[in-house]
Amino acid sequence: MRKILVTGGAGNIGGSLVRKLVMDPENQVVVADNLITGYSHNLPAREDFQNLTFIKCDVNDFNDIMPVMTSYGFDFVFHYAAVVGVQRTLANPVMVLRDIDGIKHILGLAKNTGVQRVFYSSSSEVYGEPVEIPQHEKTTPLNSRLPYAIVKNLGEAFCQSYHQEFGLNYTIFRFFNTYGPLQSVDFVLSRFVRAALKSEPLTIYGDGSQSRTFCYIDDNIELTTRALYEGHFMNDVVNVGSDIELSVLKLAEVVRDTLGSASKIVHLPALKEGDMTRRKPDISKMRTVLQRDLTSLEEGIRRVANAMRESL
Repeated sequence: MRKILVTGGAGNIGGSLVRKLVMDPENQVVVADNLITGYSHNLPAREDFQNLTFIKCDVNDFNDIMPVMTSYGFDFVFHYAAVVGVQRTLANPVMVLRDIDGIKHILGLAKNTGVQRVFYSSSSEVYGEPVEIPQHEKTTPLNSRLPYAIVKNLGEAFCQSYHQEFGLNYTIFRFFNTYGPLQSVDFVLSRFVRAALKSEPLTIYGDGSQSRTFCYIDDNIELTTRALYEGHFMNDVVNVGSDIELSVLKLAEVVRDTLGSASKIVHLPALKEGDMTRRKPDISKMRTVLQRDLTSLEEGIRRVANAMRESL
């Protein structure tokens, strides 16, 4: 029996990961989430899975997370708890910086309770403005100065330092714009899909020339769970995303066309900070493991729309 802790397990990526993990009866899964940015409905129905436990707690509070980790004796920890969303992180920089406490608590307790490996959710934001495209794990300078990116970069340094000094194994996932049915409408693709389904305007900050890549959640989850089961990326960093780059304006057009929507595209003033000009990861490590094509953007949009229609 694998005992697995997922912090932030009620979020978009965390909730999808939990739904996958509990399908294996050999996994005993505990979710720790304070439900500030996560939602309990993202979790599987607990009555359907005897191997799932939910604990509402704050990993940034040592007295909250310490008894959870000491009582279960986890084999693996996915540390996904974090304040997320560009607007939210810009508006609450001190709250973002508190996530440093959670990183320290998780790694310190993992080291002392026999955890075999910690999987840490980092972000494409650590790259800041790109100086090299595609953005590679080893060669692109980490130059962002925003609090969210600093915390993620610091978390990476903590993982590497705990391995060097204490032998605690880690894997760092740098997530690039992962979307899916559980994603809230705080994020651009899900916001566009919701607006398109309601024939409302698709609003874009600035001229829409800023580019991104979009990874469907199933591709993310297959990669991260195979890292767990097959031992990939031990004490290493891996980009997790798509390498198909398109502008935000083009994304709006693809969403509208894929869903046959009559929505108009409306431009808003550009954000003062936090809206990087380009994102495109080198995903050669990810492709080596998956050995298949990633989910197309159009297919992913249709799946998100089908799930979203039920709640509109």
